[in-house]
Amino acid sequence: MRNRTRDGLLLALGGFALLSTGDTLVKSMAGLWPGPAIAALRYIIGTIGLGTFLLWREGWAGFRMDHLGWHAARGFGVAFSATTFFTAVQIMPIAEATAISFTSPMVTALLAAALIGEPMRRETWIASLVAFAGVLIVLRPNFAAIGPAAVLPLFAACGMALLIIGNRAVLGRGSALAMQVNVAIFATLFLLVFTLMGHLSGIAMLHVGAPPWSVIGKSAAIAVTGSSAHALIYMATSRAGAATVAPMTYFQLIMAGFYGWLLFREHPDATALLGAAIIIGAGLFLWRAGRMTDEPQGTE
Repeated sequence: MRNRTRDGLLLALGGFALLSTGDTLVKSMAGLWPGPAIAALRYIIGTIGLGTFLLWREGWAGFRMDHLGWHAARGFGVAFSATTFFTAVQIMPIAEATAISFTSPMVTALLAAALIGEPMRRETWIASLVAFAGVLIVLRPNFAAIGPAAVLPLFAACGMALLIIGNRAVLGRGSALAMQVNVAIFATLFLLVFTLMGHLSGIAMLHVGAPPWSVIGKSAAIAVTGSSAHALIYMATSRAGAATVAPMTYFQLIMAGFYGWLLFREHPDATALLGAAIIIGAGLFLWRAGRMTDEPQGTE
């Protein structure tokens, strides 16, 4: 059991490190191609690759979708999250964008209460208020520098929250691979719409021209790292359990800070670090409260 837990944690660390690697590749393309277009190309490549693998493993039956509306909602959540986060990391420090996106567990709890009637515990309210206080602290310098676009990572957290809620609704309706392909199909469709909307908006940074070969290559690399990361995280949870693996997500922030310092000479100030620490603390508090609630109670 100890070996399975250790292996699970190592797999999770690898998965979250790959996610930060993909975000870093996105940032390296700032000014070369719009964030929504990069996200669309990444998902087109990923959907083709994963879909081919699913067809080989499960045949056409693997593409069957029950609860089509929830699959569409999952795809919209992924597309909205990718669009806003890919744009965010191109215009603000990657570590700070990542820190704000870690409000996702709290946003998930709030949306779950609103959409599917899950009860709101006192711990959830506390964690949410504390986390959003941390967000305001992180946003302070970025809002002054780039304006309302600084809240894009918070929108990304909302998209991920919608994905998580949708995952609960379709749980057990197919294999993990099929669920990944199904969400990628809808995400690709929505991303193409978002890319077209951005192109027609007249905003210069969202104009879509012919992509350089470097953008195509990096987008393909993001598709590989993203799909590999999710596979590693899934394998990690199957070995060590979701509750054990959950805190490892904050390794992604460490990697984001490291890449930002090494490659882009980004140096978050003390205020931003304080805000990030508050967000992480709120997430860990919510995680610990959830573990205590889920643990079986002893009998007298």
